[in-house]
Amino acid sequence: MLDFDTALSRLLLAARVSSGVDVLPLSQANGRVLSHDLVSQVSVPSFDNSAMDGYALNIGDSWPDSFKLVQRIAAGNVGQALNSGEAARIFTGAPIPAGANVVVMQENCRTEDGQVYIAAPLELGSNIRLRGEDIAAGSVILPAGTRLSPAAIGLVASIGVAELTVKQRLRVALLSTGDELVEPGQPLGAGQIYNSNRYALTALLDDCLITDLGIVPDDAELTRDILQTAAKQHDVLITSGGVSVGEEDHVKGAVELLGHLDLWKIAIKPGKPFAYGRIGDCDFIGLPGNPVSSLVTFLLLVRPFLLARLACLKLQPARFKLMAAFDWKKAGNRREFLRGKLNEQGHVEIYPQQGSGVLTSLVWGDGLVDIAVGETIKLGDSVQFIPFHSMR
Repeated sequence: MLDFDTALSRLLLAARVSSGVDVLPLSQANGRVLSHDLVSQVSVPSFDNSAMDGYALNIGDSWPDSFKLVQRIAAGNVGQALNSGEAARIFTGAPIPAGANVVVMQENCRTEDGQVYIAAPLELGSNIRLRGEDIAAGSVILPAGTRLSPAAIGLVASIGVAELTVKQRLRVALLSTGDELVEPGQPLGAGQIYNSNRYALTALLDDCLITDLGIVPDDAELTRDILQTAAKQHDVLITSGGVSVGEEDHVKGAVELLGHLDLWKIAIKPGKPFAYGRIGDCDFIGLPGNPVSSLVTFLLLVRPFLLARLACLKLQPARFKLMAAFDWKKAGNRREFLRGKLNEQGHVEIYPQQGSGVLTSLVWGDGLVDIAVGETIKLGDSVQFIPFHSMR
């Protein structure tokens, strides 16, 4: 079995960057990957403006005790130049008038008989947002490979860009294998289970163009035919189940007959029977059938691979060192990813049942605790924690 780090490195090296792009309006670009450096043609802000509601002052050389109130400037309006000793009532975002060299918040000011009195020390330049303070014209605000977040979309809008060129979505075929699988809403027969992987994986692949091939029975010839057809029409083919060594596990054999496997069996728990290969020009990924194994290997291995195919800059999830609120006394011979959750003290607890079929543990948890081969944990030890939200 390959260790996890080696398997991930080999998987990422095998990821071929897709060349197709789409041009989308900002409203449709969330979650997509930017295909080019985005250079701002404007400065943000494009003019000096007030950071708050208050009074703009021209202090001059004399630092007077009070300032003559001569005008009012709201956001969207342009005021007149201030002479030494003059003040303007100003509001957040309004342009700073020529001559003004400080804005004082209104709570620190008092007006009387057309004069503004200041009740706090003055500091030149305070509360003035300078032109280009956030973005300088000609600068790269987002590099190619940025996965666009709501904040990034807002940043793009702030420079007046209405549409973006992004990487095309990957075409992904998804299928489940097993005579034991039944779709939700149907009655269960003896020895049957509901197909949870199909729906969980579809949700995880919401940024791809998915072809849902449903459930494929445990039939070698049918499995081979479906894989061959799907591989001709998609960038990536993902299966759940059928890649182990049982007599009814036909996926592995079909892939080896139609193409080749480059990875099979990884020294992790859950998720050992993970497979990667190719059928023609299509990447094949075989996920374990157990629901926790399927989702954990998707998050840890498949998500980085799919992002690498889109030339995304950030492939790896965030990791944090946190204090363990549990004991783990059994040193395993595989790297383990335990379902964990932060308690009120910010320490990590683990779900009491860590079996690969206990899907409840993933709903209960906030992320995964990464336990090295041979490692034991005592209450209060430092552990590596990977939040689920950083693996999406």
